[in-house]
Amino acid sequence: MSRLRILHSSAFRYAQPVQASYNEARMTPLSEPGQTVLASRLDVQPHTWSHDFRDYWGTHVTAFEVLAPHQGLLLTAEHLVEVAPRTTPPADVPWHRLHGAEVRDRLAEFLADGPTTTVPDDVVALARAAADGSAPAAAAEAVCRAVRDGLEYVPGVTTVHSPAAEAWAKRTGVCQDMAHLALGALRSVGIPARYVSGYLHPDASGEVGRTVTGESHAWVEWWTGEWYGFDPTNGVPAGEHHVVLARGRSYDDVPPLRGIYAGPPTEDLVVQVSITREA
Repeated sequence: MSRLRILHSSAFRYAQPVQASYNEARMTPLSEPGQTVLASRLDVQPHTWSHDFRDYWGTHVTAFEVLAPHQGLLLTAEHLVEVAPRTTPPADVPWHRLHGAEVRDRLAEFLADGPTTTVPDDVVALARAAADGSAPAAAAEAVCRAVRDGLEYVPGVTTVHSPAAEAWAKRTGVCQDMAHLALGALRSVGIPARYVSGYLHPDASGEVGRTVTGESHAWVEWWTGEWYGFDPTNGVPAGEHHVVLARGRSYDDVPPLRGIYAGPPTEDLVVQVSITREA
C-alpha cells in the first residue's frame, strides 16, 4: 500500500488581459476499489463561480468561469491518496462471450475507435498475431507489449491530439501515444478497452518521505470479465504507483483542463507535478 501526496499546478499567462473564460478541470481523483482519497482540494485563481459534477464517464469535473479581466490563471490541486497494489490476476471470460452480443452492446463505446485510436493495418496484424492462441486476458497483455515493443519513447514528437497512426509511422511517442495505440490494437481483436489518465510515481523503490518530480501519465484498462489496468509504457500492471484521475474512450474525454476564453493567445504555460510517498 502506498500513501501518495500529489501537488499539481498549472499556470497560464496571457500576453494581454483575457476578458472572460469558461473551463472544465479534471484534476480531482475519486475513491474506488484499490484507491482511497484521504484529502483533496482544487484551488483556482482567479474565478467567479464553480460547480462540481461527474461527467458521463464517471470523472469528477470542476466547471468554473472567470468573468473579470485577468492576465493569468493558476490551478493548484493537492491530493492525499492511498493506493493498494493489484494482487489478483485479471478475470478471463471465454472469447465467445467477449465477442457475444451482450458484451458488444454493453461496452460498444469501448470497442469503437475515433481519430486518435484508429490504428493502421499492420498494427491490426500485429495484434492478431500477439493474441493468437491465448485466452483473452493473456492476449490483452501480449497485445499491449507487442505495441510497446514497436515504439520508442521520445518526448516532443507528438501532441496529445496526434493520431495513433502518426506515432506508429514515426515509431516514436509518449505515454498517450502508447495508450492510444494499445486501445486501437485491443479493440481490433474484440477486447473492450478504455483510456486512463492520472499520475505515476516514477520511482519504483518509492522511498518514504522523499518528494520527486512526478508525471501526468496515461495507461489503459481492458475488460475480459472485469476492468484491469495495464501501463503499456512501462510494461506493468497499474498498481500502487498509479493514481487514477479520469477515464474515457481516448485523451479527448479526459483533458485536465478544457475551456474557451476571449482574448489573446496563451503566452506561457508552466505545469509542475510533485509526488511524495508518505507511507
